[in-house]
Amino acid sequence: GIKDLAVVSNGLVFKNINKTTTVKKLKAKLKRLQKQVSRKYESNKEGSRYLKTANIVKLEKQIRLLHRRIANIRLNYNHKITTEIVKTKPSQIVIEDLNIKGMMKNRYLSKAIAEQSLYQFTQLLTYKCELYGIKLVKADRFFPSSKTCSECGCVKSTLKLSERVYKCDECGSEIDRDLNAAINLSNYKCS
Repeated sequence: GIKDLAVVSNGLVFKNINKTTTVKKLKAKLKRLQKQVSRKYESNKEGSRYLKTANIVKLEKQIRLLHRRIANIRLNYNHKITTEIVKTKPSQIVIEDLNIKGMMKNRYLSKAIAEQSLYQFTQLLTYKCELYGIKLVKADRFFPSSKTCSECGCVKSTLKLSERVYKCDECGSEIDRDLNAAINLSNYKCS
């Protein structure tokens, strides 16, 4: 998700790497360098064409290196998380089949979702599950993992994204929304 990358049913929570100070500083530096390049292009404009000076080339190289560094940090983090999940040696791992394409249409969340690199996470998890002989199951896209109570199995009709704590109307249990969904996914019966 956006708040955390992954929540495991045993209570383990893997934080969002994009919220760490290292990545935030690198993104701020990247933004600063991109502004500098933009200003240099505008000042070296001749009519309708842009001239590429040696300083612009230097700045663009720095920008490329920063993009690569941020991508490598995210890839390394995804590798660490997937390895940690697989090393617990479960019999099967169940993950949600999210509608990423639909989520990317939300202009407020699209950048955060793209930076999370969820596709890369699932690819790494898939090949590591095959390597360790663990069954990987993708839950049905419309399975109500967040709306279902992990205690009694009651399904809520509506659940807003802003409600971070799941409160059951039937049994009265209160649990973190993501942990509740993780427990429901661990009990998922594939058909």
